[in-house]
Amino acid sequence: MKIRTGLAVGAASLGACTLVIAGTATASPAASVRTGAATQATATTGFWSGTDSNYISIPGPAPYREPVIGGSYGGYIGMIGNWAAWQRCGGEVVWSKTDSRDARTNFVTYHEGIGVGAYWFMAGPGVDPHYNGHLIEASDWGQAQAKAALADLAAMHPAVTYPVLFMDVEIPGDAPRYTPASDNGWNSVYTSPCSGRVRKHGIPAIVDRVEFDGFADYLTSHSSYQAGVYSAPGIWTSIFGTGTDSALTNTYEWTYTGDTASLSHHPSGWCLAGTKTCAQFFGGMTSASKYAVMWQWSGGGGTYNGVGDFDQIDATRTP
Repeated sequence: MKIRTGLAVGAASLGACTLVIAGTATASPAASVRTGAATQATATTGFWSGTDSNYISIPGPAPYREPVIGGSYGGYIGMIGNWAAWQRCGGEVVWSKTDSRDARTNFVTYHEGIGVGAYWFMAGPGVDPHYNGHLIEASDWGQAQAKAALADLAAMHPAVTYPVLFMDVEIPGDAPRYTPASDNGWNSVYTSPCSGRVRKHGIPAIVDRVEFDGFADYLTSHSSYQAGVYSAPGIWTSIFGTGTDSALTNTYEWTYTGDTASLSHHPSGWCLAGTKTCAQFFGGMTSASKYAVMWQWSGGGGTYNGVGDFDQIDATRTP
């Protein structure tokens, strides 16, 4: 889901933000958070193929098929919230009502795939309006975002089915459609959340990590969701370094390193068949870890394949 301009075609006002409902011109209705999720391994590989974020036309009729590469449509993961929208900076929230509906139909009716997952486009400490460099404040900022994300999840109807909520930790660069801060406040302190003006360069890795942990701890203690993170090795180390503050042991990972603009080679496990391109996870985890659950293998990292984002989802590791 690496932020870039994309395929969204509809929009609805949501307070001071814009919610992009890809594939439809009306906003998604509200509902309650899911209470459970199931998974069924594919017969041949143990993986599902899915999509995320911007709308992609999903072949039907039901049960739906993965676009372009074929096979069962195994899931949709959408942006449940954006820190910039939450802070009234005008950031868009990208959610495909059509693709989430198709993924939910496959999951509920045909017992195929993971259904619908969600991620929160996360802010670092540097866009906290109360930033002071202290660990307590960083933790509070993470908890405040988790609280906002849970409120967004509670407003979804029908409910999200995948039991992991992913924190989207990335450095998007110049993406004013989504954020006024080119690094989302992970490495620089801004004059205000919405200003886009850097007041101070450099944030200690421990401050970033305490905020991250604050989100995860609040999420797991106030809901049945497990904590997950979307990022890539290079991005992760640029924020959290390579020491103890970067280590992950029990957080589910969705990576986009090893992605490609090509759709000619399809995933076989955690690699693209016939190539040397494989998923690379981060924070000390490898593809062998039970917490390595998703790989955005095409369309991520700012690449563009002409269609949209494609994901490989491990069917055996769903919590």
